[in-house]
Amino acid sequence: MPLKVVDSHTEGEPTRVVIEGGPDLGHGSLARRAARFAADHDRFRSAVILEPRGSDAVVGALLCPPSDPSCAAGVIFFNNIGLLGMCGHGIIGTAVVLAHLGRIGPGGQRFETPVGVVTASLDSANRVSVENVESYRHLKAVTLEADGLGPVTGDVAWGGNWFFLSGTPPFPLRYENRGKLTAAAEAVRQAIVRQGVTGAEAGEIDHIEFFGPAEAAAADSRNFVLCPGGAYDRSPCGTGTSAKLACLAADGLLQPGQLWTQESIIGSRYEAHYRAGTQGGVIPTVTGRAYVCAESTLLRHPDDPFADGIRPDG
Repeated sequence: MPLKVVDSHTEGEPTRVVIEGGPDLGHGSLARRAARFAADHDRFRSAVILEPRGSDAVVGALLCPPSDPSCAAGVIFFNNIGLLGMCGHGIIGTAVVLAHLGRIGPGGQRFETPVGVVTASLDSANRVSVENVESYRHLKAVTLEADGLGPVTGDVAWGGNWFFLSGTPPFPLRYENRGKLTAAAEAVRQAIVRQGVTGAEAGEIDHIEFFGPAEAAAADSRNFVLCPGGAYDRSPCGTGTSAKLACLAADGLLQPGQLWTQESIIGSRYEAHYRAGTQGGVIPTVTGRAYVCAESTLLRHPDDPFADGIRPDG
C-alpha cells in the first residue's frame, strides 16, 4: 500500500500526518496500540521521520480509528527517537490537514491520543484552538547541578508530556543562540537523569523549557523548548504552554480565562487560557495557526540501504 503523507507546519514546527499506508495496530485503547506501534513498527516510524525523507524537527502523526466513538480520529504522535504522549502543535496541524482533505469541517472535533481525549476547534481554515488534557505542576523549584551551567532551578509539570521549566535561561532567548540553548538544555536533561528527578509515577522528564521576557509587546513570555531527540521546538510548544499555564495557575499568577500569549524562539505565538480541572489541575486551551506544505507519497525501495531512514542501529 502506498505510504501517503500530508505535511504542515504549526507556527513554524512541522507535522507529517500519515493518511494512508500505516501499520495495522489492531484493536484496544490508543495507549495499547501506541505501545504496539513502539514495540513492533519502529522501522516504520524511522522511515517516515528520519533522513533522507524527514528531519529531526518533524513530528509524525499516525491516524488510527478511535476506540472512543465520540472522536473524529485517534492520533499517535512520534518523533526522531520514539513516541510522544501528546503534541499540541501536532493536533493543530492534524486538524488543519483533515480540514484540507475535507474530512472534518468547522467547529469542535474530539481526538483520541494515548494520554487522553483532546478537542480541536477549527476556528478558520488555518486557526485551531485545542483544549488539552488536564495539566498540573508536580514539583516546584527543583534545583539541579548542570554541567557547565551550575545550579539551575525550575518546576516539573505535566502538559501531555513531562517538562522541566526554568525561568533563568543561560543565554538570551534569541534565534541566533539556539545552538547554545540546545546544549544547555541537554545539560539540564542529563542533570535530571543523574539526580533521579521524575514526574509522577516515575514519568520521564523529556522536555526542557527555558522561558523569559517576550520580545513582542503583544506577548507575555518567550520560550525555548528542547524536545526528546535533541531538536528544539520552532513553535511555542503546545504541551509546554499547557505546563506553563499549570505553573502560573498554581502560583496564583494567572486566573481562569485570562489570556496568556506565549512566544517561541522564532517569534511565532500561541494564545492560551485555562479553566479549572477536575483533579486539581487546569484544562488549557491553546490557539495557533497551521498551514499545509505538501502532499506526498513516500517510497521505500527494497534495495535502498536507508529505506528505514538513517538509524543509529543501521
